Amino acid sequence: MPDKALLILLDGLGDRAYQELDWRTPLQAAKTPFLDRLAREGGNGMYHAAALGQALPSENAHFAMFGYPPEDFPGRGALEALGAGIALQPGEVALLIHLVSLHAEGGVLMLDQDTPRLHPEEAGEFIAAIAEFETGGVSVRFEQTKGAFGVLILRGEVSPFVTDTNLMKEGVPLPDVLPWHAHVDDPAAQHTATVLKAYHCWAHRQLARHPLNGVRKQKGLAPINGVVTQRAGRLKPVAPFRVQNGLRGLSISSGIIYWGLSRFLGLDLRQASDSQSPGRDLAERLCLARSALSQYEFIHVHTKAPDVAAHAKDPQQKKRVIEELDDAIAQELGPVLADPAVLVVVTADHSTPSGGPLVHSGEPVPLLFRGAGVRRDGVDRFDEISAAGGALGSVRGREFMYLMLNYLERAKLMGIMDTPVDQPYWPGDYQPFRLEEGES
Repeated sequence: MPDKALLILLDGLGDRAYQELDWRTPLQAAKTPFLDRLAREGGNGMYHAAALGQALPSENAHFAMFGYPPEDFPGRGALEALGAGIALQPGEVALLIHLVSLHAEGGVLMLDQDTPRLHPEEAGEFIAAIAEFETGGVSVRFEQTKGAFGVLILRGEVSPFVTDTNLMKEGVPLPDVLPWHAHVDDPAAQHTATVLKAYHCWAHRQLARHPLNGVRKQKGLAPINGVVTQRAGRLKPVAPFRVQNGLRGLSISSGIIYWGLSRFLGLDLRQASDSQSPGRDLAERLCLARSALSQYEFIHVHTKAPDVAAHAKDPQQKKRVIEELDDAIAQELGPVLADPAVLVVVTADHSTPSGGPLVHSGEPVPLLFRGAGVRRDGVDRFDEISAAGGALGSVRGREFMYLMLNYLERAKLMGIMDTPVDQPYWPGDYQPFRLEEGES
């Protein structure tokens, strides 16, 4: 029976049906002979990391998949800081931030371009002009991560419970910075909102008069004259992945959000990079995973390629990427399938529509478990429609990790308490019983 799991996470794989694909999803339309083989040899179902219809970002979905409750989530800003190697001090709040093009209309800031065209050298100069700010006993610093994007770090009497100024929608006013309703009477949240609003106004003035904007105007480019922020967070204590799930874990991934999540949860990490060949990238990651199976009981192999293709709003492009990934999985996974000790799991974190205005959407994604002991259900295709008829049914949230532990023969009988904390795996990390001193 399996005692280790290989999770292949195809980010943003789920989608909607499109006329240009004969009212099929990109995954339905794609030729995926190897994924179809895995579906035939395993148990299938549909997965959503929260509630059906709820559109999730990758970090929240991964957090649930890895067995953690939503109340322990620290916020994306904090995770991106960790992923970028930015050390957060206790109590500091981190937000996502990036440069934008704005204009004022009746005293309101309107978003013209959320991701204006910008050279890396320009981005560095603009960010340097607004990198340090202080007011009301709170220090603010803009730490660049890539291009126009970065993390804004707040230190002082601050709180993460404030609203975003980035709707990711152009042609509309920026939302005001306000405390969350549940924290409206919290002095720290009130103060944070005041500080953030002051920083936004100051950054707008500083950038508007930056000399580089004169050069941009001559070139017919939009000015870089503001910033937007979102998804504030602050680090909090959580059980490491090994303690939470009883498994030694490794993540092989690209992107600072996955690196930050791995560091936060105590997963070992192999940082990968993305090229123009997503199939080759995934094959290299799977090759690394195969060589690491002797050292780990859980390996997370991640590719962002389906999500990136979907954001291009081209269903045909996403279909081609899926076919390339299927070839890569076939190339590297063959030897693993012959090993009865390995449980192979394939799924996605969320659906990403290849059309329409949504960033992510709320449909569930296909899920398969393939390994010794897994019920085979007769599903012969790995797609959103076929998987819905599988034996796994509808899997939600942390049930994903419970299923993983179950197929790894680590599921704990409910009611058993071999540890003071009710761990979901058996045997738990229990304290050995020792005789009193002098007894033998």
